[in-house]
Amino acid sequence: MIISFDIGGSAIKGGIAHSETDITPLGRRPTPKDDFTAFVQTLRDIITETGETPSRLSFSIAGVVDPDTQALTCANIPCIHGRNLAADLERELGLPILIANDADCFAIAEAGLGAGRGHRIVLGAILGTGVGGGIVADGRLINEAGGFAGEWGHGPIMATHAGHPPVEIPAYPCGCGQKGCIDTVGGARGMERLHRTLHELDRSSEEIIADWLNGEPNATRTIDVFVDLVASPLALTINITGATIVPVGGGLSSVEPLLAELDKAVRQRILRKFNRPLVVRSQCRVEPGLIGAALLGLKAEAEMAG
Repeated sequence: MIISFDIGGSAIKGGIAHSETDITPLGRRPTPKDDFTAFVQTLRDIITETGETPSRLSFSIAGVVDPDTQALTCANIPCIHGRNLAADLERELGLPILIANDADCFAIAEAGLGAGRGHRIVLGAILGTGVGGGIVADGRLINEAGGFAGEWGHGPIMATHAGHPPVEIPAYPCGCGQKGCIDTVGGARGMERLHRTLHELDRSSEEIIADWLNGEPNATRTIDVFVDLVASPLALTINITGATIVPVGGGLSSVEPLLAELDKAVRQRILRKFNRPLVVRSQCRVEPGLIGAALLGLKAEAEMAG
């Protein structure tokens, strides 16, 4: 048995995994953002709650591990940012630790138990507050040692003109330190930013989407520009990776008409042609981080055993 954790800026969620088909979520607790001792104690409390002794702990975290130094970048949880978290937790908890990026965990969950089943190469894409991703090939993360693979939302490649007819789009500064990243326009906050640029109106992404579905002209223009900006980088990522399915998670993935528009635009821009949907809604709708972390932990245990 292993225990998996999904570590977010607001909550820590735990789960018990006995096998790929036997993964049980536990409750959630607030994340101690600034106190590492309290952070560790929260993990201890969840482990104690299970009444069992796990053979390993496996974590999905909204951050990335440098494969050279093992340092974790996790700006929204200061008490673990910059740490070699696996080593620190192994010392504190006395158990083997596996750390993985949340988008990678999403991708492995979709490849193993979701929309990616039966596909050799799966690109898991996140369209949430921002843009993220992970790549699974032949059932394994290509990013297993940590690092930054699959992060198609970053890099200064955003088009300077988009939409029909084209309109000039500024290179917005990104939290990663660059300008013109797809992360600045491709998530919910990016959609709101675009709407403000195009129409000088402050509307939430939910309001923009509702207006678009009702045929409102300003929202229709924003969604047209949004899809045009996001489709080309996603198509390029598909060309480079050879992915044959792109399950999408995050808040915007629940808007199926938006995914349908994005899928149509992407399939028009890739080299390999598909006569079926390629960009699809994820199937692991409940706790994909927990599921992905559990699958990675179970796989690590199986490899050690045999």
